[in-house]
Amino acid sequence: MSVRSAVAVLAAAGALAAPAASSASYSVGSSEQISWVRRAATNFVSDELARNSAGACAILNAPMRTTVRHHSCDQRWNTRLAKLRGEPGARARLRSELHAIAHASVIVHGNQATIGLPAPLISGPNRFLWTENCWMLEG
Repeated sequence: MSVRSAVAVLAAAGALAAPAASSASYSVGSSEQISWVRRAATNFVSDELARNSAGACAILNAPMRTTVRHHSCDQRWNTRLAKLRGEPGARARLRSELHAIAHASVIVHGNQATIGLPAPLISGPNRFLWTENCWMLEG
C-alpha cells in the first residue's frame, strides 16, 4: 500500500469516526437518563430483529399499545414485522440502527427525550416519554 493510499484510508476512517464521537458528546441529560433512553431504543430494535412483537409493544407508550379496530398491539406489530421481513435489506437496516444507538445524541428535557438516529424507529421523531417508571417510545 502506498503512503498516499494509507493517508486516504486514515482520513476516511477519521471522517467516519468524528460524527459518532461528536453526536455522542452532544447528549443532554444525566448519564443515567441517557443510558436508559439508549437501552429502551436498543431493546425496541432488538425486539424487532428477534420478531418479538410483544417485546416491542412493551416499550411503546400506553396510547400506542391500545387495541385498534379489534387488533391488539401484539397483532398489529406481528403484521408490521411480517411486512418488514419482506423488505429487501430490512434486517441489515435494523442492525445498522442498533449499532447507531450507542453513539446517537440523546436530548432529555424533563419527562421527554429524543434520540438522534438516521431513521425513525416508528415514524416521525424518535421521542420517548418518561412514564410507568421507564422510558416509553412515543413515536
